[in-house]
Amino acid sequence: MMEYRFLTGPDDASFCRRVTEHLNDGWTLYGGPALTVNEGIVIAGQAVTREKKDAQGFCSRNACSTE
Repeated sequence: MMEYRFLTGPDDASFCRRVTEHLNDGWTLYGGPALTVNEGIVIAGQAVTREKKDAQGFCSRNACSTE
């Protein structure tokens, strides 16, 4: 099973750290970033996906890494 998350927040260093943390935790970028402006603040969004492991730590389609 594929897991999907859409990370959002102000376009700042904190948002970049959150995306980096997900990448370091085995997530993969899904598409490009999205940007919008809300009351003068730039809001960023980035989708990430990863293969979900079962209770024994195996991937559902044998597609994820052994890390």
